[in-house]
Amino acid sequence: MTLLFNILWATLGGGFLIALQYLLGGLVLCATIVGIPFGLQCFKLAHLALTPFGHDFEEDPTAGATGLLGLLMNIIWLIFGGITTFITHVGLGFSAAITIIGIPFAIQHAKLAVLSLFPFGRRVIEVH
Repeated sequence: MTLLFNILWATLGGGFLIALQYLLGGLVLCATIVGIPFGLQCFKLAHLALTPFGHDFEEDPTAGATGLLGLLMNIIWLIFGGITTFITHVGLGFSAAITIIGIPFAIQHAKLAVLSLFPFGRRVIEVH
């Protein structure tokens, strides 16, 4: 069932559009040395944006970007990319929520919108 939802998500729920946005952002960020950590985060988010069903995220105190460094990186992320991806998720989520069938997609957009604001210090986990 998760596979079916992920296929429908990628084609109808906006997952491909979001993943493309993260991939392009990641490629641009990885073109500079300073942007590589942010670009790698974009690639992780692109993977999650393609297959959000069956995955969730949680705080990861063992991640390299926690504490003050994680806060600084999250603030930089928020200013230069987090707000635009948040707006994209909210817009696609509202458009999906118009129909009853689109409500699961809207819920995934809401989950990803929160993650798109502050991605550092979190890890993706599989949910069964």
